[in-house]
Amino acid sequence: MTATDTTPTIRKGRKFAQVLEGARTIFLRDGFEGASVDEIARVAGVSKATLYSYFPDKRLLFLEVVRGECARRVDDAERPLQATTSAPEMLCAVGSRIVDFIVSDFGVAMFRFGVAEGERFPDIGRDFYEAGPMMLRRRLVAQLREFAARGELAIEDFDLAADQFAELCKVDIQSRLILGVSSRITARERNRTIAGAVEMFLARYGAART
Repeated sequence: MTATDTTPTIRKGRKFAQVLEGARTIFLRDGFEGASVDEIARVAGVSKATLYSYFPDKRLLFLEVVRGECARRVDDAERPLQATTSAPEMLCAVGSRIVDFIVSDFGVAMFRFGVAEGERFPDIGRDFYEAGPMMLRRRLVAQLREFAARGELAIEDFDLAADQFAELCKVDIQSRLILGVSSRITARERNRTIAGAVEMFLARYGAART
């Protein structure tokens, strides 16, 4: 559900985080459709009445889990920039966080959900995009603008550049995991992908390019 004036207000209380953690465990294990409210309440250690007092329906609970997880991971991807931080160092750090998200159980589960259920639950897919990839794009754009102001990058379309870098970090890794071709990504594959993404991005947007 996208944020509107008609979106129900979520009440927070003493067991709110407990409910979310239980829901996260079950959604990752069983998916949205397979997740049982009874099982979520059991794993969270609360009654169904307590769960429903926070979340009147499963969809709202799922979206809150998605928003919280995405916000946490995007916050992890953003680090205060130091005067001595270079553009390659910033890109390597952001690329590392992007790949970490892609290969995480949560990242794989969410993208599989999007492929399997996106048509039936378009609002959930939209909310995930806004809470995750779109939030990351906004923060990456801000960092790209700062390095462009320093003269280290030459970018005209910052949104496009941010999207291109994120896609470079996914090369082959995401599709292999989602489709079950690979069950894990090695450290060598991870580092190779990040280094290649940074190198290609700088070849296009580095201020010193010829």
